[in-house]
Amino acid sequence: MSEIAATLDRVAERLREAEAPLSDHVTDSAERPVFGLLAALGPRSAAAPAEYAFVVEAVREGYLLHYGTPRLLSGHDDDLALLAGDYLYALGIDRLAALGDSEAVAVLGDLIGRCAQMHAEGRLDEVAGLWRSAALAVGGRDHGDRPAS
Repeated sequence: MSEIAATLDRVAERLREAEAPLSDHVTDSAERPVFGLLAALGPRSAAAPAEYAFVVEAVREGYLLHYGTPRLLSGHDDDLALLAGDYLYALGIDRLAALGDSEAVAVLGDLIGRCAQMHAEGRLDEVAGLWRSAALAVGGRDHGDRPAS
């Protein structure tokens, strides 16, 4: 479980290793990888929970770069935020595809599109619920399932 708790550190490390303009803006975060943890605790992710957590948190950071306040980058301009967000979307989806989980790839692809729609329509109050449901679905649970104790 400690590897999952360190998911944001692992995403930050990957960004630093990118040797791209965004690498100079990487910061550490004390936040917990809440959505990654939800995905990691599901039955589908049981064989690679840390990888599923990484995927979800990379995509989450991409979303935050597009629409909110990122946890792992600071001092960047809007153009770099957009490019870094796209990079993180692609990084997460690519790693998930490498696991052969096309169903979870579809869930995250749908999430990205639905979040964009919610923002365009000003329905921001619905976004957190979308993220929770998607994280559970990536892990192989529906929104009503509870993680095993």
